Amino acid sequence: MDGDEEFRFISYNIPNLHYIEDYLDFDQINPWRLPDEFEIRDALETIKQMNGKVARMYVLSVRKKGESKKIIRHVEAPGVFDEEAFRTLDKVMQIANEVGVRVIIPFIDNWWWWGGPEEYAAFRNKSKDEFWTDPQLISDFKRTIEFLLLRRNIYTGELYKDDKALFGWETGNELVCSYSWTKEIASFIKSLDPNHIVIEGTHAQTLTEDAISDPNIDVLTTHHYTRIDETMKNILKNEQLAKEKKPYYIGEFGLNSLENLKTIVDTVINSNLSGILLWSLRSHNRDGGFYMHLEKNGFGSYRFPGFVSGIAYNEKEMIDFMRAKAYEIDGKTAPPLEIPASPKLLDIKDIYHISWQGSVGASSYIIERRESGGDVWTVIVDSVTDADIAYKPLFMDTTAVLGHKYFYRVIAKNESGKSEHSNEVGPVKVDFLKIIDEMIDDSKIFKKEGVIEPILFKEIYQVKEDNSRLEAQSGSSVIYKVPESISSFLVDVFMRNNVCGITLLASDSLNNFTPLAAKIESFPPHKNVYGFLTPVKYSCDEFPHGTKYVKILCNDEAQLSRVEIEYTKK
Repeated sequence: MDGDEEFRFISYNIPNLHYIEDYLDFDQINPWRLPDEFEIRDALETIKQMNGKVARMYVLSVRKKGESKKIIRHVEAPGVFDEEAFRTLDKVMQIANEVGVRVIIPFIDNWWWWGGPEEYAAFRNKSKDEFWTDPQLISDFKRTIEFLLLRRNIYTGELYKDDKALFGWETGNELVCSYSWTKEIASFIKSLDPNHIVIEGTHAQTLTEDAISDPNIDVLTTHHYTRIDETMKNILKNEQLAKEKKPYYIGEFGLNSLENLKTIVDTVINSNLSGILLWSLRSHNRDGGFYMHLEKNGFGSYRFPGFVSGIAYNEKEMIDFMRAKAYEIDGKTAPPLEIPASPKLLDIKDIYHISWQGSVGASSYIIERRESGGDVWTVIVDSVTDADIAYKPLFMDTTAVLGHKYFYRVIAKNESGKSEHSNEVGPVKVDFLKIIDEMIDDSKIFKKEGVIEPILFKEIYQVKEDNSRLEAQSGSSVIYKVPESISSFLVDVFMRNNVCGITLLASDSLNNFTPLAAKIESFPPHKNVYGFLTPVKYSCDEFPHGTKYVKILCNDEAQLSRVEIEYTKK
């Protein structure tokens, strides 16, 4: 209940709300970082505009044995906590209060992604299985719970156990443990915080009598990723088990066909369930665009208000459906989208690196330019999205004139209207021109030799969410025709085996290519089950006089990601 009204919700999980696992710039080895205020506010304001009311974050991260100290983790050791990480969580709660969205906080993960029982056990040189029964390990975990519940938010002055933005504490995420552990932990949470609900966080699709009867478990939840017939059977069974005993909601669902997802949501609304949370939503990135996270089965994270680049998993249709249902569960009709707020244009390195912090609910953007010394703004593109390219510049001004200086600004828009224009950035002088190839097709390539195939929206979780590459077999090559006075050449490539698998060559014709002395930088990826390919950057800024052609020769299997050729016309 929320006061005198029943509290029901259709909303999302936001794994990155307090801790980002998708910092995937090409040259970043460490994928972890803390979100800033813009990203937190963007995520929670998105929930608000979709009438979601509740957001479930992921767990508190735990230091892994032997990992780089550059990786920030919430729990550094027993009773040792990273203050910067928890200040970020403080900011989440502050903004949640301001926006009017409640937050679910699970304490620990069953899986190894962010650290969990195995890491707590490793602090004491014990095994993962001992975490559930060893008094010392249980005590260590309770210290984490106590630290958070009794922490005073540095921004609001509230203790977490008194924070009204908190929906509830979840014992963990998809835990596999005996109920005796859950019973002890739930009782401990309640002893410190009788004001908030406690949720059992186990890896089960059906409710247990233990959880239903436990006085310290207030709300019941399950996760569902199985076949639709099995999922529906379990949900309806759980509804009957919980009926007139405790509230029940679906904590995770998704990674399924659109029609099946619609069936599940409609069942929640038409049954006696409190709510449902879709997996998962990603926010805008402070550096431009969105954070993206494609699952191995081809389903991506959702971005509001939905984009063509997410058509493979029906992103826009699902976003529209979820928003409509979030109002329907309250007996209301969804209003039109809000007109977007003004975006923020970021500093511009050059005319080929233009990005902005996006606006909640914006479907596209207008980019305007004016000459330095002039007062007339000209639209240079009337509809560009910030959702097609991840972790790269969002726009390049290919119509700028060499030697001129320009100011830029951006306007956000959606079906309801346009924002006010952004801040102005400039003057930006055009000192050089570039050929930039994002490998969307082969239109910028002068000649191909060997076996070279485009890869679009395929296995992008292995390659920094790069949705357009060219896959080249060993011995294959691509040739670019370059105007006179080339000053630099850069190619980003993903390698599976040999990080020195590329040779750069130059020629004044197509007959006598000579090797270039390239600088090679490798960025070994963070290890996980996805089997990340290694990002390698090849660059060169010294060329023989009269160079007109540059060849990329693949000595090993490679995926070409991006080419930049800088030159100046005579």
